[in-house]
Amino acid sequence: MSKGFSETFLWGGAIAANQAEGAWNIDGKGLSVADVGLYKPNVDVEDYEGHQAISSKAIEVAMQDRSDKNYPKRRGIDFYHRYKEDLALFAEMGFKALRVSIAWSRIFPTGEEAEPNEKGLQFYFDLFTEMKRLNIEPIVTLSHYEMPLALSAKYNGWVERKVVDCFVKFSKACFLRYKELVKYWLTFNEIDSIHRHPFTTAGIVPDRCPEGKEEAVVYQALHHQFVASALVTKDCHEIIPGSQVGCMLTKLTTYPNTCNPEDVAVTLQRNLHNYFYADVQVFGEYPVLIERMLEQKNIHIHMEPNDREILKQHTVDYVSFSYYMSLTESAKEGLERTSGNTIMGVKNPYLPSTEWGWQIDPVGLKISLIELYDRYKKPLIIVENGMGAVDQVEPDGSIHDHYRIDYFRAHLQQMKEAVEAGVDLFGYTSWGCIDLISASTSQMSKRYGFIYVDQDDEGNGTLARSRKDSFYWYKKVIESNGQDLD
Repeated sequence: MSKGFSETFLWGGAIAANQAEGAWNIDGKGLSVADVGLYKPNVDVEDYEGHQAISSKAIEVAMQDRSDKNYPKRRGIDFYHRYKEDLALFAEMGFKALRVSIAWSRIFPTGEEAEPNEKGLQFYFDLFTEMKRLNIEPIVTLSHYEMPLALSAKYNGWVERKVVDCFVKFSKACFLRYKELVKYWLTFNEIDSIHRHPFTTAGIVPDRCPEGKEEAVVYQALHHQFVASALVTKDCHEIIPGSQVGCMLTKLTTYPNTCNPEDVAVTLQRNLHNYFYADVQVFGEYPVLIERMLEQKNIHIHMEPNDREILKQHTVDYVSFSYYMSLTESAKEGLERTSGNTIMGVKNPYLPSTEWGWQIDPVGLKISLIELYDRYKKPLIIVENGMGAVDQVEPDGSIHDHYRIDYFRAHLQQMKEAVEAGVDLFGYTSWGCIDLISASTSQMSKRYGFIYVDQDDEGNGTLARSRKDSFYWYKKVIESNGQDLD
């Protein structure tokens, strides 16, 4: 029986291009859906629907505004120009892996160019080359909330089948260029999030959908992403021998609020729907219960004749997931609800919460790992985990983020127990290992990193990097291969 993590365990961190790179309008990059994400300082940070809402008018206004003042993801933390400095800090911590994404619109600015943008291709080649020099394994996400805005405008995002071809072309260009540098790939980040924020995930603008058909439109777009994921998995395996392609799920582990059978029943449905997205990519088919649910809702997904065969033949090699918190659910209305990863759930009285209302549940991570491995029997990797918090810089420049260390210590202990129970877990990349722009709120003050970046919500600051107390703690964790969590 294993006593801990394997000697090849991939310790590291994770970032996304749209939240870190900046450089939104240089070297040929086109606008992405992230570039029109508006910062709304006066909206309650727990009102995720308010933050994710989008309209054609809002997009038009954003496109006419050529500054980054109201659109923080345009500036990120300037990782585009500072990646060598940041990678050196990651290497100092001992990172074995770094999860990043490729900004699609940096390679194909509108998504429909005949040839890729060479400057965009070269940037990632240089990035991955530097990572390999530092012995940091790249784990690369192809679609992480940054599709070309032009595809949203022309096709309402993934609603049209044509976008499948655009994505396959983009992905092949990446496989061909980076085949000597990247072994681990992910297709779609949190593919299940298409229901929570369809524009961010799939370029769908609600006011461009037929009235009353928004849910059907989302399922159609999701099907196109499933097919695209299978096709690029096929291409990756053919172009890069020995490559590994994974799916990525938001693990929204949900408990019944009580042992009332009605609470248990509604929770079961919520968990089954959460699994649905990985089920398709692991098992290569739609779950029977999901097909029945769609039928009952009178939702008819248009499929090409060979779509089901494509899904069945080109399944993923591993399952990756994000885990931040657990939720509870109840059949009873009127209960206090709290926020989570762009989702709401009934508040669990047994758990503490972060400043943003996300409930902290380390045991839920162990439960999630055991459930996922029991269901899929595929290697697992945690590619997002962490807590957003406001950090205080002391007069001497130090940052004493004991709350972050406490969070990670508790989660890693549960992760270790899952591995000792027999779960095949091959890596862990904490989310936002360096402070970056928040996905849900576009805030900078909601910090996740081991490394502090001197920038505020309005973009003021030097962008200087500095080490938090958690930096040195995580360095020790990696040095001990997860044995020393004190």
